[in-house]
Amino acid sequence: MSGDALSQDPAELRRRIDTTKAHPARVYDVFLGGKDNYPMDRAAAAAALTANPRGYLDVRHNRDFMRRAVTRMATDHGIRQFLDIGTGLPTAENVHQIAQRVIPDSRVVYVDHDPVVLAHARALLTSGPEGRTDYIDADMREPGQILEQAAKTLDFDEPIALCLVALLHFVEDEEAYSVVRGLVDALPLGSRLVLTHLTDEMHPEPTRAVQRTYTERGFTFVFRTKAEVERFFTETPGITLDEPGVVPVHQWKPDPAPAPPAIDPEDFARLDDIEKIRYRDINDVTDDDINVYGATGLKG
Repeated sequence: MSGDALSQDPAELRRRIDTTKAHPARVYDVFLGGKDNYPMDRAAAAAALTANPRGYLDVRHNRDFMRRAVTRMATDHGIRQFLDIGTGLPTAENVHQIAQRVIPDSRVVYVDHDPVVLAHARALLTSGPEGRTDYIDADMREPGQILEQAAKTLDFDEPIALCLVALLHFVEDEEAYSVVRGLVDALPLGSRLVLTHLTDEMHPEPTRAVQRTYTERGFTFVFRTKAEVERFFTETPGITLDEPGVVPVHQWKPDPAPAPPAIDPEDFARLDDIEKIRYRDINDVTDDDINVYGATGLKG
């Protein structure tokens, strides 16, 4: 295990973290039942939940798509290397835990450019004894730096799964497409692209209401249509979309999501709406609940 980024001065890292404003990674952590968040993040999550009471299913099913996709990459395609960009806060299960359950010597490189994530990144460097993990503090708009550092852990002569999960909706212009092309261009044949993206195409009213709650708190994201998400595959040379194409994440090769933690009904009743999320079973999802597209593709 390594992680040169973790050598950053802790005092400087604390100065980079602003706990007075809600933060996307920490709000995402709230919806996943994590603990690495602050009152402003929980307030933002609560406002989003008021705007769309079942909106937590977008976050939870986005995460479950990653579980299914990484498992399939390892099980069906034998991929043992993963480059996860826009990692977010470590909330079980992470990519290395999923992949190494199938292939114990899997290698995973996590990439993020967020002091909040960096502060908790040691939890990502918990590889099993046969595998390896690393963390790179870098912006996705600097693919050269990412690829140079990732090559210290990953073998670029062997297939790699590039994971861009819930990331590209934070890149608001055409640059998103060129960044994906630049990253995929460096990958060897047999590699895979794993991608999810927010959309307002299916249910405009609730998704835009949630977006407004976040905009009021200082962070924004861009919605893309199915056709615009497909462009990440069709306009990236060498990539072919896997079946079933770009679909709502809960429809991508579905299987039952893991059961939530057990809790006594009386204890559950005493929790607030945000605290209840981590104990809710997400297998009751319907097509009316999801506003995230997911897809994978092959570089061949």
